[in-house]
Amino acid sequence: MTLSPTLPQVQTRITVTGLTKVYPQPRAPLTALRDVTFAVREGEFCALIGPSGCGKTTLLHILAGLTTSTSGTVTLPERRPGQLPTAVVFQGISTLPWFTVQQNVEYGLRLMSVPRRARRERALQHIRQVGLLPFADAYPHQLSEGMRQRVSIARALATDPDILLMDEPFANLDEQNRLLLQDELLRIWQEHRKTVLFVTHSLDEAIRLADRVLVMSASPGHIKTEVVVPFDRPRDYRAIRQDPRYGTMSAYLWDVLREEVLRGRQV
Repeated sequence: MTLSPTLPQVQTRITVTGLTKVYPQPRAPLTALRDVTFAVREGEFCALIGPSGCGKTTLLHILAGLTTSTSGTVTLPERRPGQLPTAVVFQGISTLPWFTVQQNVEYGLRLMSVPRRARRERALQHIRQVGLLPFADAYPHQLSEGMRQRVSIARALATDPDILLMDEPFANLDEQNRLLLQDELLRIWQEHRKTVLFVTHSLDEAIRLADRVLVMSASPGHIKTEVVVPFDRPRDYRAIRQDPRYGTMSAYLWDVLREEVLRGRQV
């Protein structure tokens, strides 16, 4: 199904080819991913959806270097001084409770051996960007869940990654905070134009945020289809919800996803 024109050809930042991940088990090996192939362009915001257990998080962990693949290749930009190729924002709150907001945001920079003064300046810049400068000296327990997730986003951006990997970062938030943080993320992305791969279970979130949506199959996961989101940026949430193309796209993605969810239950 064609819902919009193809995106323009620009340099790719993520290239995944024939990626397979097999976990050894006593009875029989478990294949989490099988022959995953896709690319994400420079500055593109790409959403990844799929049934539960299809390997979305495993894929992100491989891209982040947190685990290895069994076969296949991943090509990412080379690391430059003072910069990481990837940074990850996880689903759960990952702030360190014994650190202040500023210390949390500085943490990745400390691991990169960034000098103290530069570390402080970069941390405060990104704390300001997510609207938490008045809370720079606060501890995580003094913040709301949404504020703590903003700290995680600031910490990831402070390392100046080429690629931002996001694993359902707003899944645990209530609807109001989720919508507000989606706005915040889009604003920050518009400013930095980082390459983003964003895992979500929400079709609405995928359509609202992404340039393109990749749909994974049931386990063992592979890319079943992709759809280019037809809406211009900046996006007005209410306007796109009233656009007939929104309903068409949402229905199509649900049909594909539902088929895979049901297929996964029969395995």
